[in-house]
Amino acid sequence: MIKSENKICQNCKQGFVIEPEDFQFYEKIKVPPPTFCPECRMIRKMMWRNERNLYKNFCANCKKSILTSYSPESGYVVFCQNCWWGDDWEGQTYARDYDFSKPLFKQFNELLKIVPRWNLSISNSQNSDYCNFCVNSKNCYLSRSVINCENQFYVVRADNSRDCFDCTTLNHCEFSYECMYCQKAYNSFFLNNCTECIDSAFLYNCINCRNCFLSSNLRNRQYVFNNEQLSKDEYSKRIKNNETGSYKELVRLIDEFNNLKVKSLRKYAEIIRSTNSIGDNLSNCKNANRCFDGRDIENVKYGFRLTPTKDSMDVIHLSGELMYESASPSLFCGRQKFCQEAFDSYDVEYCNVSKSLSNCFACVGLKNKSYCILNKQYTKEEYEELIPKIIQHMNEMTYTDKAGRGYKYGEFFPAELSPFAYNETIAQEYFPLVREQATEKGYQWRDIENKIYQIDVPSEKLPDHIKDIDDSIIGKVIGCAHNGECSEQCTKAFKIVPQELQFYRRMNLALPRLCPNCRHHGRLKQRNPLKLWHRQCMCDGLVSSPQAKRHNHDGKCANEFETSYAPDRPEIIYCENCYQKEVY
Repeated sequence: MIKSENKICQNCKQGFVIEPEDFQFYEKIKVPPPTFCPECRMIRKMMWRNERNLYKNFCANCKKSILTSYSPESGYVVFCQNCWWGDDWEGQTYARDYDFSKPLFKQFNELLKIVPRWNLSISNSQNSDYCNFCVNSKNCYLSRSVINCENQFYVVRADNSRDCFDCTTLNHCEFSYECMYCQKAYNSFFLNNCTECIDSAFLYNCINCRNCFLSSNLRNRQYVFNNEQLSKDEYSKRIKNNETGSYKELVRLIDEFNNLKVKSLRKYAEIIRSTNSIGDNLSNCKNANRCFDGRDIENVKYGFRLTPTKDSMDVIHLSGELMYESASPSLFCGRQKFCQEAFDSYDVEYCNVSKSLSNCFACVGLKNKSYCILNKQYTKEEYEELIPKIIQHMNEMTYTDKAGRGYKYGEFFPAELSPFAYNETIAQEYFPLVREQATEKGYQWRDIENKIYQIDVPSEKLPDHIKDIDDSIIGKVIGCAHNGECSEQCTKAFKIVPQELQFYRRMNLALPRLCPNCRHHGRLKQRNPLKLWHRQCMCDGLVSSPQAKRHNHDGKCANEFETSYAPDRPEIIYCENCYQKEVY
């Protein structure tokens, strides 16, 4: 019988456990156990994904001006979308024989530096040139990780949504603003963890609500203001006294909403319609273990930002089956190991920025190829004979990075080979470091260019109310209220585009005073970390409201759980049973 095994992470030097079911999975897909702990494995993959830091450059092929996620100083060959997807170049031009005199990752890095890369990760999308990781979408602007969306502006991680601004993690939402972790929201703003809410604002953890304002933990309600049930006329009067078109009034309401959220009862995790699942923000899942932001996943462990995914481990930003230690391969993938942006590919290992591959190993920038190694074409028989020899060579000639970490077969790409610095990637958003910490760990760091803008309108000079903003504001350079004096990658300035002004007028919302990056980081501060703590339910058995049902325990509830709420957090955290007794 396979037993669990204690390991020491070679990166953070902390202990971690490999469970019997983990060993079974590793045996199934024929890989050795990892030498990094789960958190360090996630960070390592995140260091290969730059969503927000974009640079102006020129296509290395047609010389057209482009926007790209690769810094001009990085040294990588970058093509515009038309050139990369075009037929006038071929990734196999850069093919090379496998060299058994040096480690694989050294050879792979040499290939990374010369094979053209796409400037941004955009697939089957229209009029979305300023987006990144954008799939099957239309008319989107400065949005990241959007799938099947339309008219998304400054949105991160949205699926099947349209006409949304400044939101994070949406599914089937329309006309939403400053919403987080919401499904089927319509014509609403400032919603957190809400489902099927319409014509509402400033709601936390509400389901199937309409015309509700500044409330939490509501179910199937209408005309509720500050958790007080009102008549339709009373509700209308209260709403008129809360003028969201005024910036001063909006700030007051945001502060009041933040106070409401801290005091609101919390469920240990946002897991709905799921069985045997541990993590946070999961829906329609089965056997999801230590997963975050997942939908329709089954038998997955250590995952983040997953749409339909099955029988996989250590995966982020993907959809597929039998995937391991892979990141960002979009939709329709299977049997991938140690890959990054290997789109629509199957039976591939150590492949990067490629499309429609099968049976390829350590390839970069290939399209519609099979049986390739380091971009060189082989026959099926030659490929199958050479792969075991390469794996053996990887184990015998270990790649060692500058920090002394060893990479044999079974490890994801070394962080030092990433085209991006740590603070350019999503790793900085979820596991933030300062420069000294990053360099001590051997990670790259890039000082963000200090841009000087000619400010047309300082944020404090903007009219307070949206009704006093005329069309002349469009295209003007507005100074960000943070003015770069924050740790949020502040751009110091921003502009209002026509669709944005139209949206604010429609929703009666004041203009923002912060740049999109600062607004994004403001939402990041509201989400829980991608970590779990073992805790006990805080319910003391007392019924908190007349509507609540009597609890089935005397004294403190004995239920324990894994939660993303750290023990030192101020919120009151309940188990599923106690929470359901209290919501009304």
